[in-house]
Amino acid sequence: MKKWIFLLLLCSFYAAFAQNDLLFEGASKAYNEGNYQVAIDNYHEILKSGQHSAELYFNLGNSYYKVNKIGPSIYYYEKALLLTPNDDEIIDNLAFAQKMTIDAITPMPETAITRIMANVKNILTFDQWAYTAVIFMMLFVVLYLAFYFLRFADKKRIAFIVSMVCLFGMVISILFAVFQYRDYTQTQPAIIFAMEAAVKEEPNNRSVTLFDLHEGSKVYVEEELNDWNKIRLADGKNGWIPASDLRLIKEF
Repeated sequence: MKKWIFLLLLCSFYAAFAQNDLLFEGASKAYNEGNYQVAIDNYHEILKSGQHSAELYFNLGNSYYKVNKIGPSIYYYEKALLLTPNDDEIIDNLAFAQKMTIDAITPMPETAITRIMANVKNILTFDQWAYTAVIFMMLFVVLYLAFYFLRFADKKRIAFIVSMVCLFGMVISILFAVFQYRDYTQTQPAIIFAMEAAVKEEPNNRSVTLFDLHEGSKVYVEEELNDWNKIRLADGKNGWIPASDLRLIKEF
């Protein structure tokens, strides 16, 4: 009985996988022919099946950009960038889409060291940094054993030096993995989907409007209260906005 259940599940998996391949091919063909809404519909059908990838989000971002829906376009570019940090093609297309937004948000200034560290840290995701640390650890063990068993002094010296380099690389990779994981769990970025959203001083419509945001602007959610989210901008401004006016980037 268990064997039949396993075979049934396996067949279902392959059927869903094949269906997603057909949808992806259909979406790509529709995009190339200029039928962008058809491409969007197909990509969303793939998402409904639970399949997620940077390529899928990137193609969705491109499709929405073609139909001038800037908010969804930026949203899916940002989701793609979460999975493949520092991808030049995603970064370039995201920059083009951001130029179409109305709000000019100037990030708070950073020191050169902080900027360099952030760029290096963002080369990989936190799980990729963890895998890198494991690889460095394995190399360290192999090289240290080689140092222990080798007879010739020059080879022992080389093995020792390279093993120390691998040990250093492991420590650095672990630190970046921790920093990346902390940033991932402690920040909640979101994209404004409303054409215009009033940012309030308090979480109710009767309070004072501090400023307005428009479709495509990126914010960070700091707190949730009923149907309101307290958001912060890259320039330090903050306030309350209806939760329906934005979408969280890290929702999968």
